[in-house]
Amino acid sequence: MMSSYGRAKVLTVMLETGELNVSEITRRAGLSHGAAVRHLEFLTKSGLITEKRFNRIRIFRVDPDNPLTGALSRFYADWKESGGTAATALYN
Repeated sequence: MMSSYGRAKVLTVMLETGELNVSEITRRAGLSHGAAVRHLEFLTKSGLITEKRFNRIRIFRVDPDNPLTGALSRFYADWKESGGTAATALYN
């Protein structure tokens, strides 16, 4: 699932913030718009995040009902507390 560094960056941004629009996710993850959208589509299909649409605006949010999301959130929080770097926690 986290075979892509870009996907790990997107998921890390989402775990840190909880909910953002595509433009802000793209900016914070440091990816192109197209790459971010592809990773968001994968993460949505995987059930880790959900999407809300308001006309052309797309808002993505970490799915709190998915048990895997809760486990990843705890893992990320522990990793960050121990001094790990953001995306490498989910990629390595």
